[in-house]
Amino acid sequence: MKEREFPKARMDCLTRQFEDEVLIYDPIREEGHCLNSTAAAVWKQCDGESDPSQMAEALSRQLSVRVDRQVVQLALEQLAHAHVLEEPEASVKAFSRRTAIRRIGIAAAIALPLVTSIVAPLPAHAASCVHNLQPCASNGQCCSGLCLLNRCVGG
Repeated sequence: MKEREFPKARMDCLTRQFEDEVLIYDPIREEGHCLNSTAAAVWKQCDGESDPSQMAEALSRQLSVRVDRQVVQLALEQLAHAHVLEEPEASVKAFSRRTAIRRIGIAAAIALPLVTSIVAPLPAHAASCVHNLQPCASNGQCCSGLCLLNRCVGG
């Protein structure tokens, strides 16, 4: 990961809070990201004024449990990979999820950050397909995948 000394969340993304998780939609890349409670807590700390050590201290106070700097680093790596942080400036060594589990202990593994990403479909791909004998212009419009003489067939 490329780390910024003071990571900052991108402000052009759309966000929605669902209990402890946060959903982020990146309109530029047309991708959605689901952050578990730990990743969401780290992302919310990305104000451009706190370094990873300060973020770990703040999260420890907020969550009433010790949050290791490496957990924050792992979350920042995942957030950077999801492109929801402003562009980083310098390279640093990244920690894998496996390394973090070894270092902080298996009992704390459930608190590890997790960012799950999906690509949003284009409106044309998200639309319903055309059924049998309905007008069509291409095979892709038909549920059956077969457009013959401007009519869907076989579905």
